[in-house]
Amino acid sequence: MKRWYVVQVFTGFEDLVKVDLEKRIQEEGLQELFGEILVPAGEVMSFFTENKNKKEKIFPGYLLINMEMTGDTFRLVASNPRISRFLGGESPAPLSQKEVERIFAQMEGKLVVSDEKTTFAAGNEVHISGGPFSGFVGIIEKVDKEKERLTVMVSIFGRLTPVELGFDQVKK
Repeated sequence: MKRWYVVQVFTGFEDLVKVDLEKRIQEEGLQELFGEILVPAGEVMSFFTENKNKKEKIFPGYLLINMEMTGDTFRLVASNPRISRFLGGESPAPLSQKEVERIFAQMEGKLVVSDEKTTFAAGNEVHISGGPFSGFVGIIEKVDKEKERLTVMVSIFGRLTPVELGFDQVKK
């Protein structure tokens, strides 16, 4: 049964490795053991450049290969000089159906992936989860996105006091 596996390749060589693998599969006559070989890419909208949409790799440095895992297929893929390794090492684990569906949804643009983890805005209430003020609740006064720092007003002994915290020390 064919399953989806992930291989790590040298970044920038994804398309070249894909073409090379397809050629080697033909030469070895193993077409029935291999399915699709994908370079996961999706449409990216740009508001600042002339060409509004362009294809961009979702997982640079990785290929998805639909294949039946046998000794021959493993060797054929692993022996490529630009492939570092299968994810999972000596006994690679296939992707679950849920992971495969998520990747395909991302490629079709149905799943939005944001560069920013969470957005903080002045005036929002946050729960402090780390540091000496853990367990306190405060109001964001200032956000520094470059340094990923927040100035949060916390009530200590009945008086509002500014506390500087990292993004990872607070929860919304």
